[in-house]
Amino acid sequence: MSRKYFGTDGVRGRVGEGCITAEFVLKLGWAFGKVVRRSKTGRIKVVIGKDTRLSGYMFETALEAGLIAAGVDPVMLGPMPTPAIAYLTRTFSAAGGIVISASHNSYEDNGIKFFDENGIKLPDQIEHEIERLLDQPFTTVNGPLLGRASRADDAADRYIEFCKNTMRLCTDLSGLKIVIDCANGAGYQVGPKVFRELGAEVEAIGVTPDGLNINEGVGSTDPNALMHAVISNQADLGIALDGDADRVVMVDERGALVDGDEIIYIIAASRHRRGHMEGGVVGTLMTNLGLEKALAAMEIPMVRTKVGDRYVVEAMEQNKWTLGGETSGHIICSDLISTGDGLVAALQVVEALRISGQTLSEARCGMNKYPQFLINVPQALPDHLHDPIVVGAVEAVEALLGDSGRVIIRPSGTEPVVRVMVEGIDSAQVKASAEQIASSVEKAASIS
Repeated sequence: MSRKYFGTDGVRGRVGEGCITAEFVLKLGWAFGKVVRRSKTGRIKVVIGKDTRLSGYMFETALEAGLIAAGVDPVMLGPMPTPAIAYLTRTFSAAGGIVISASHNSYEDNGIKFFDENGIKLPDQIEHEIERLLDQPFTTVNGPLLGRASRADDAADRYIEFCKNTMRLCTDLSGLKIVIDCANGAGYQVGPKVFRELGAEVEAIGVTPDGLNINEGVGSTDPNALMHAVISNQADLGIALDGDADRVVMVDERGALVDGDEIIYIIAASRHRRGHMEGGVVGTLMTNLGLEKALAAMEIPMVRTKVGDRYVVEAMEQNKWTLGGETSGHIICSDLISTGDGLVAALQVVEALRISGQTLSEARCGMNKYPQFLINVPQALPDHLHDPIVVGAVEAVEALLGDSGRVIIRPSGTEPVVRVMVEGIDSAQVKASAEQIASSVEKAASIS
């Protein structure tokens, strides 16, 4: 059953257009409130957090009103990482959590994401139920049953202590110099504090949000500023979060980027050496083949899912595994937290380095990445993927690569683009092949 409003990660789009209006978000909050209220008695709470986008104030107020009309008590958290909201949903014994964020997108976009009472993203059937209610008339409960709003002033401190406590074998980071880039987003307050309170020397960038500069020239989607800062500060490593701090990429002491696949490898290898690796690893269609081969060398199994951390989490639960994630930096350590958490993943890497005595550049060496080339084709639609021009281009590239490479072509679930990814042994061939397929998609889009 197709979804009318929800994408792969909640409801997202350009502010003021489609579903991303105050009117729609009011009803979205109401519909979520009706769903969580349905199986509960007495007063129930839903926590609401946001990133630093200017439009977050508007949507925060709309969600608050919708929940109150449904008879649910909203607890306002203010600017807070997405994983913090997942954690605080459980901590406050709430019936659900709501995140106002468009993650790595620019400030012009915003979105609404939901967690259930366990801090897990909603399954498809609950999203379908919310969509069904969105097509029904808006109603308000009787006066005494109306929700009552409150604000949690200690939310940030609770989350900071949680993050620190995920480091179970190494709690003193004195002597370590770190640059952290918070993308002018939701982690701008808590991110630097976590590492400073653990004793590290911290240089922070991307910590001056103004409502409009989230992800602008900083963060995990644009790590160049971090690369330069690590070198200029002679730091041991760098950490780059995205706008809502559920993604992380890192930079080694030489200024080289360390992506999500390499982060997963470092965590898995450390756990494997210590005999603490629980089962295998869940990746996605985009996960680098080099990670799969490096894990196989340690006899650690790996399975792939569709792109989207919700699918990674589902596969982890099915296999009873505790580690998974995406190349983009969504890393899930489910033995520690229920969802992707940029700070927790970074702490796991730092702990692995302290235990082994390795630098970040040394720790990543056990994984040999296959060249990948990714092109985002704007203005393309899912239907264009079935155009004979595109099908022919894909078949030609797959025949060229044979068993030594892969082609992934798919519509994005978070942006209006089609993503073309080619992976293989020869980087020049990979780049040319990706450009060939992307050109065919552009041609199909232009003539449709």
